[in-house]
Amino acid sequence: MLASRTREELRDPGRAAWVVGAALAPDIDLLFRFVDGRNHHNNETHSLGVALLAGLAGAVLFPWLKRARPFALALATGLGWASHTLLDYLNRDTSPPIGIMALWPWSDAHYKIPWPLFMSIGRTLDGTTVRLNLVAVAWEALLLVPLFWAVLRYRLRRLE
Repeated sequence: MLASRTREELRDPGRAAWVVGAALAPDIDLLFRFVDGRNHHNNETHSLGVALLAGLAGAVLFPWLKRARPFALALATGLGWASHTLLDYLNRDTSPPIGIMALWPWSDAHYKIPWPLFMSIGRTLDGTTVRLNLVAVAWEALLLVPLFWAVLRYRLRRLE
């Protein structure tokens, strides 16, 4: 019974959409430019501190919302957010400040891997940037989709 319930939860599109949303949420800082005209990307929202806050917020919110396995969903929320931090740490960054504030609030230093695995992502919407971003997304998908698929298959097999 427990295994089938967990299997159903893995296939629940609402839970999956929530965790994917948490993984995309750090880029909300791109909208801050419209507030004051400055580049805020890769700052506080791209940190393990905010990932921890997202998980803690889920730990408070999900039981109140009566979600199934609320603390597992809260953990997945925090890990989804942290995955964005990790992946942005692994990409090439060409827009100052270089790197991400991965350890905020404990440090406001920017960190960057010396040998990036992923391409840089442009932050404008001109034609050249859009084409380069599509190539970068294709490269990321080529590297990450097989890994995601292998983990999902492994997890589903363990539940059988």
